[in-house]
Amino acid sequence: MLTVIWPTHSSQMTKTKYIFVTGGVTSSLGKGIIAASLAKLLQSRGFSVTIQKFDPYINIDPGTLNPYEHGECYVTDDGAETDLDLGHYERFLNIPTSQSNNVTTGKIYNNVIQKERAGDFLGKTVQVIPHITDEIKSNFYKLGETGLYDFIITEIGGCVGDIESLPFIEAVRQTRFELGSDHVVSIHLTLIPYLKAAGELKTKPTQHSVKELLEAGIQPDILVCRSEYELNNEIRRKLALFCNVQIDHVIESLDAETIYDVPILMLKEKLDLRVLDKFNIRSKEEPNIASWKEYLVRLKNPTSIVKIGLVGKYIELKDAYKSIIESFIHAGAVKDCKVEIVWIQSEDIQDDNCLELLSDLNGILVAPGFGERGIDGKISAIKIAREHSIPFFGICLGMQCAVVEFARNVLNLNGASSTEIGNSPLHPVIDIMEEQKNIKKMGGTMRLGAYTCLLEQDSLANKVYEQHEISERHRHRYEFNNDYLSRFKEAGMIASGINKETGLVEIMELKNHPWFIATQFHPELKSTVINPHPLFVAFVDAALKHKKNQ
Repeated sequence: MLTVIWPTHSSQMTKTKYIFVTGGVTSSLGKGIIAASLAKLLQSRGFSVTIQKFDPYINIDPGTLNPYEHGECYVTDDGAETDLDLGHYERFLNIPTSQSNNVTTGKIYNNVIQKERAGDFLGKTVQVIPHITDEIKSNFYKLGETGLYDFIITEIGGCVGDIESLPFIEAVRQTRFELGSDHVVSIHLTLIPYLKAAGELKTKPTQHSVKELLEAGIQPDILVCRSEYELNNEIRRKLALFCNVQIDHVIESLDAETIYDVPILMLKEKLDLRVLDKFNIRSKEEPNIASWKEYLVRLKNPTSIVKIGLVGKYIELKDAYKSIIESFIHAGAVKDCKVEIVWIQSEDIQDDNCLELLSDLNGILVAPGFGERGIDGKISAIKIAREHSIPFFGICLGMQCAVVEFARNVLNLNGASSTEIGNSPLHPVIDIMEEQKNIKKMGGTMRLGAYTCLLEQDSLANKVYEQHEISERHRHRYEFNNDYLSRFKEAGMIASGINKETGLVEIMELKNHPWFIATQFHPELKSTVINPHPLFVAFVDAALKHKKNQ
């Protein structure tokens, strides 16, 4: 942790500084990317930083949400089912998040109600203020109280003015009041739309958004303005005047070619320096982002292209596979190639069109998912990959489908299926985990989080990882049925990864295939810019080799 020069008047106060990122005008402006970019710049100066997301929806967590509703559910090492923005945080900072990094309205109210039922409030009438806001603040401070971080960046989900966000905005106001302006900085992200008919950028939506924030008692210290076009000095002065911020605290955030450009753009706009100025902190280090720039050079200058088919059931919403997409971007940069993802709806794959759809691909990934819909298409895609020696990568449900396909078409086990999708199949080669059989509640009850796995010596997985023991993150209820393990091994599909404590099969691979690996865990959740996941790197490399031989 970097030694910094703290102002003398704060010596009696908490060391950790709190940065709040709110959004206005419209959703999906990229608060998570701005928060992650600022964190990256502060980290590059030697500060210890983490980011947390406070979501206004009433679900306890995203675990029971349909991927079409909210995109992918990101899972942490300690088993938290979280918002996908936590994936951005980890990919940018290369440090793990935890249960404490994602809090929802549902979690806040659940905690308060449990305290009320336990009599913790001594008969008081439980109200939004102070009880709900106190619980929110307690969660604001939780990571700071560990003493591990110089800065805690808190992203408030939704837009200012949303009824769901009001308690969180009020809690931010109270936090600033309690800790003082020396310890709290407010960043407001807004949109500066361009009206084509008028040929002008318009500041009025931002003015109204800031007015809404002011009415809630919060004066933003820094404005970050998303725009398609550069903000000239006149617009910056206008925003500064009507939003009551310093002109050099109006930060331009132009649409970027890739999210990984944003830290460099924010460095150019001096966002990190403006934050340090507000805290009256002088950094002893200049930002060290050489490796990040090297990554961008490789990312933007590929020497080849590979086409990888992503077979999934939620492809209409690409965010359902956000971590897989980013893992391919990381791996492509390592191999100096652009990974072109060909999106294939598994329901569209039929026996009569399967070969035509897939034969020109350099690799096939069958994605995670739940339920029976689209399963037959996934199984057909795996059959093509196996029989035509196309590099194959299966993740979670993709691994289970690979097992079912092999059982049906190689082992000739008629009626082989998973108990998730079949009604008491004759051969349940994939079955519900023993500890899951009596579970009734759906939320937070799957096998979640990081578990260790031992790799078979000289297996493909062992060569890819270059180590004997690994740790990967899980999110599933069903597993390989070990009653069939010997039959699979005899026929050439081996369990190359096993959980040493439970015997759970973690990795299946084919011996007589150029590259065929299927994992029960989710490797995409561990890939970062600095440490691309080895399975994705090896899969892209196999796709490149296959392309040369096609």
